[in-house]
Amino acid sequence: MPPYAGTFAKPENALKRAEELINVGQPNAALQALHDVITSKRHRTWQKVLEQIMFKYVELCIQLKKGRLAKDGLIQYRIVCQQVNVQSLEEVIKHFLKLATEKAESAQAAAAASANDATLAVSDLEAENTPENLMLKSVSAESEKDRSDRETVTPWFKFLWETYRTILEILRNNNKLEPLYAMTANRAFAFCVTHKRTTEFRRLCEILRNHLSNLMKYRDQRDRPDLTLPETQQYYLETRFEQLKAAAQLELWQEAFRTIEDIHGLTIILKRSPNPKMMATYFAKLTKVFWVSENYLYHAYAWYKLFNLSKTYNRNLTPEDLKAMASTVLLSAVAIPPYESRTAATPSNQELDNAKERDVRMATLLGYTLDPKRDPREVLSRKALLSELISKGILSLVSTEARQVWALFEKEFHPLDMCKHAQKVFATLSPEAVQLSAASPIPTIEFDQFLPRMRSLAVVRMLQQSSQVYQTMKLETLQQVVPFLEFSQVERILVDATKGGAVAVRLDHQNKCVRFEGDQLESDNIKNHLVAMAQKLKKGMQMMYPEAPAASLASRTNTAELLSKVENEHKMALARKVIIERRKEEQERILQEQERVLEEARVAAQRLHEETEAKRLEEERRTREAMRIRQEMEEKEKEEALALLAEAEKRNLGKGKKGFKIKLEDGQKLDKRTLMEDAIKEQIKERQEMERKLVRLAKSMDHLERAKREEEVPLIEAAYKKKMVEDEKFHKELQQQNAEKHRKAWETAVEEKKRLSKMTAEKDAFSEAIVSRRSEEFEALRVAREEKINELRIVRKNEREVARRRAYVRRLQQIEEEVKAAAEQAEKDRREDEERKKATERREEEEKRRAAERDDRREPRRDDRSEPRRDDRYESRGGGGGGGDRYEPRRGDDRDRGGGDRYEPRRGGDDRGGGGGY
Repeated sequence: MPPYAGTFAKPENALKRAEELINVGQPNAALQALHDVITSKRHRTWQKVLEQIMFKYVELCIQLKKGRLAKDGLIQYRIVCQQVNVQSLEEVIKHFLKLATEKAESAQAAAAASANDATLAVSDLEAENTPENLMLKSVSAESEKDRSDRETVTPWFKFLWETYRTILEILRNNNKLEPLYAMTANRAFAFCVTHKRTTEFRRLCEILRNHLSNLMKYRDQRDRPDLTLPETQQYYLETRFEQLKAAAQLELWQEAFRTIEDIHGLTIILKRSPNPKMMATYFAKLTKVFWVSENYLYHAYAWYKLFNLSKTYNRNLTPEDLKAMASTVLLSAVAIPPYESRTAATPSNQELDNAKERDVRMATLLGYTLDPKRDPREVLSRKALLSELISKGILSLVSTEARQVWALFEKEFHPLDMCKHAQKVFATLSPEAVQLSAASPIPTIEFDQFLPRMRSLAVVRMLQQSSQVYQTMKLETLQQVVPFLEFSQVERILVDATKGGAVAVRLDHQNKCVRFEGDQLESDNIKNHLVAMAQKLKKGMQMMYPEAPAASLASRTNTAELLSKVENEHKMALARKVIIERRKEEQERILQEQERVLEEARVAAQRLHEETEAKRLEEERRTREAMRIRQEMEEKEKEEALALLAEAEKRNLGKGKKGFKIKLEDGQKLDKRTLMEDAIKEQIKERQEMERKLVRLAKSMDHLERAKREEEVPLIEAAYKKKMVEDEKFHKELQQQNAEKHRKAWETAVEEKKRLSKMTAEKDAFSEAIVSRRSEEFEALRVAREEKINELRIVRKNEREVARRRAYVRRLQQIEEEVKAAAEQAEKDRREDEERKKATERREEEEKRRAAERDDRREPRRDDRSEPRRDDRYESRGGGGGGGDRYEPRRGDDRDRGGGDRYEPRRGGDDRGGGGGY
């Protein structure tokens, strides 16, 4: 321990001693001296000098990177000023955080600048590596920038992170510094997002959770924040929503989900729902979390909640925004798989219980209250969501493309062409992100993110519809009907759908086919088959016993009464359903209205409180500002008065005059107005005297200038005459020189002409030779061009003739084909008419034969009754003798004769052969 430790009677002495130690290069000793003063029990009463000591203390801690000492000192200072002046602690913490942030930023900028300087200092820019870099790479995998960051930037980032943790730890149970706590948490979130610090972000979220849990656990603390106050609730909710936004930006979806659970738990603790804007952000982030976790059912419900919230409370949404959001709700609902994802075909009870618990948690996060005893899948399901969307009229708000997608998967029946139709509909969806307005809680919506789920759904719907029509399907055909997926993907979808119970399919790779099998009694369409069988049996009985005795009057009466009761019960049930639906809608409307009224009242109260607080703060600020301005004006007037006095004395002394002096007693104020009046009078007097001097000087200068000009007039005239004579002489000399020069040039040109006239004949002959040669070349080129044009004209004429002949031949062939097709169609119609006549004759003969048998029959035997029933049942479905079995109700009629494979395309022969749907 230093000899001066604990010996300071006053804190001011410690501050002076610290300054002296810093000046002599001993910051550690200065820090220890200040630390001893802060932790001493003698100085537990707050003083203004302690705040200055804390400022110097945190500066030294940051300079020496002593995070633990800074935390210890801040805790001791909190004890000192908690009950007296907590604003001082706030100022010290803000100063501490500001300095730490500036140090980290300056270290990062210095590292970047050093990297640039190192790049510019390289002697050979074409060399990839220097010997030093090669040696470093041989022993380490780090780059030069990584080493520089580790040496300079990382220590300051660690210190800044420790600063955030220290401040949050100090402020966690302080009800007077809740805004500073929220501000520090938000800045810590921004630090993690800016520098991609995912590990630190997880730790920060865990720290905030522990603070809240301890706050709820220990309720008897003295300065504990009161969670019943609206301001405190707003701070905690805003902090959690900032945490959710940061988690989404860092793509930490697990942490985002935990944050959503924290927000939901906080709303339960506070017994208060966040404002609609916060709830819109809540559901927007929830959609992303559910989509990333592949929980498509609750993703669609989150979109539905977000749409209803935005439509109810956000009045600034444009019709385009509502249309895009409604389309997204519908597409997300359609994209829900029609089966559950299972790890096995028969899950265990433990897995079912875990799934049920998870579904209840998800529904709670979405705002749905479910009965734990009921299965959540009965309340929240794909079918229930689509039905609710239809009943609420959301289909009228969606785009045409989204409505086509919904109609394709929910209304239309295309067993073989489902995927082809789906591909056409998918092509109409916009591949680009739809930009929403600034009022929307989500900036962009991407419809193409639903395409992978839509493709899988198209395959499942194709399999479901095909299983209702066919029993087997070739793998080659399955590959052909799914053009947008590989067979391995289709196989994966088929296996998942079979595990989920959406379709009963078995892959037979040995026979290269798919078999639609399973227990037919468990099919959803078994009621249709039973109704069809009953209708066929009734028709057969009528054909066998057309003259059967009529039922008794009592049975008819009972049947009529039963039918009327059933009809009445059905009408009453429908009426009750309508009444219940209306009551539900009315109750929902009343609840929404109550929530809206409560929210408006809460917002109004909060706005009033904020306005009152803002007015109070503004009034205090104005008072402080007026006091500060008044003090500054007084000090400024004093300084100006002293300056005026000094200036006057200096001016008078400079002029050799005796200046006036003012003797001020202690505490006496200078009168600036008197000093200024005296100074102004003195200046006016000096100015008047200077003006009189200038007038006298101007008169003397005027007389002097006039006399000078009168004396220089004859001198100027003599000089002008002399200049005229010299100019005339110079002009004559210049003309004579130009004439001599021109004469010499003319004589030289005449001599050159005489010398060149000897070559005139040779020049003319050379030019004539060139002209004649170029004329011959031009004539040859002209003749060649005309020949080439004639050849091209002949070739094009021949081509036109050939084209006309070919067109004539094609026209003749087309006429011949049309005649042939008409003949074939007529022959086909004739054959069909003959077949219909023959079928009619066969039915008439059969009816006559059966009538004759009934007349001859006296006592019908059991075997005689059963045989016609079997014949009639199968003949009514296929007509002649070549029909299919009972699983092929759509194949063949009276004209179907062949019994070919239902999955093979028609080959050869006429169109009456029995074939499959392909």
